[in-house]
Amino acid sequence: MPKFWDEYHIPATLDDALGLLARYDGRARVIGGGTDLLLDLKEEHYSGARPHYAALIDVTRIAGANEIREDADAGWIVIGCAVTHAQVVASSLVQARATALHEASGVVAGAQIRNMGTVVGNVAHALPAADSAVALAVLGAEVQVRSKQSTVNSEQWRPIASLYLGPGKSAVDSTREIISAIRFRPTGANEGSAFARIMRPQGIALPILGMAARVKLAIRNSQFAIDDVAISAGPVAPTLFRAARTEEFLRGKVLDDATLEQAARVLLSEAQPRTSAHRATREYRVELLPTMLREVMTRAVKRAK
Repeated sequence: MPKFWDEYHIPATLDDALGLLARYDGRARVIGGGTDLLLDLKEEHYSGARPHYAALIDVTRIAGANEIREDADAGWIVIGCAVTHAQVVASSLVQARATALHEASGVVAGAQIRNMGTVVGNVAHALPAADSAVALAVLGAEVQVRSKQSTVNSEQWRPIASLYLGPGKSAVDSTREIISAIRFRPTGANEGSAFARIMRPQGIALPILGMAARVKLAIRNSQFAIDDVAISAGPVAPTLFRAARTEEFLRGKVLDDATLEQAARVLLSEAQPRTSAHRATREYRVELLPTMLREVMTRAVKRAK
């Protein structure tokens, strides 16, 4: 196997990790579960790029980084940078208060990958088809980006969508910055969320299409109407996609067959899936979008009731 790094560090604190990145001055790289990074390094090597780092900085042993916690005072659920997909699936808090993320994490690759791969790593990879990211988008997630500037540690919370510059292109520099946590608002009274995925049945398949929805209901004229809604899908754009026009159309309406049919037409006007040799044709994905919208909206509304 080609050698992609010289040294491997496992810091115990975030300050230590940031100090190491600063010391290597762009010649080291952050690694979590490694399920994406190691494959990328191999692919770059065999394509002729021959990537090499002075060190990899492993963030999975940082104190508290493997925790999922509820900050009730501030109204957030917080996921540390070492939390795996398997931990999310096992979390009763996520299952009850962020069901879309629970469902999305449960279909990531296979069990071995879910045991190793981290949610933060899935986001840091900046692919618009990432199951966790699609779910986190409707939960209004923010990411905590930390770095060391001179002798001072910098910390900033950013909307998750701001990280996505293009397929596989992240606004976070993994040679100088660490995504230390993700936070989002849990669903409350009269709220529900859902995630659905279509994939090929062979082996550990790439998603053909994923979609998530979060809804908040209110009683209007003795009926449950959509007070607020968030819808995300991927991959239907080069970056993380929110169906803003579809959301606007659905607000204030009762979810019935006629509303869903009209909403599907709006969704098709703003989603732009492309043909992929590894996933599916554009035409096939276009056929799937209305069905998936119906599925996630129906389940999210049912949970909100």
